[in-house]
Amino acid sequence: MGATSRVPVFVLTHNPRPPLKMAVGTTFHFLNTSLTHALGHVAAAGGKDIRVGGGPSLVRDFLKASLIDSLHVAITPILLGRGIRLWDNLRGLEAGYTIKTEPAESGTIHLTFER
Repeated sequence: MGATSRVPVFVLTHNPRPPLKMAVGTTFHFLNTSLTHALGHVAAAGGKDIRVGGGPSLVRDFLKASLIDSLHVAITPILLGRGIRLWDNLRGLEAGYTIKTEPAESGTIHLTFER
């Protein structure tokens, strides 16, 4: 997420807090809400680009609803053995996106999905 993006950023969280405005004009809004209610905030952006941050369940819900045009996923080489699996029930997702991969020196793999 570039600091010069100047688009509203909505972070769905269990710990809401006041909006955080950055010097470059980007404002982060922290919401404790449902996907449906969050979409009301997205609509308030008036058709402009927005960014949404959250965990894998939220991302999966947005992907299932075909609401993501651009997605960046960073995969780190850590095996935890449990947690929420991002790709469950998204069979065929790749058909609607161009996917690029870029490995980093740290071992992290960056995946970028673009419509």
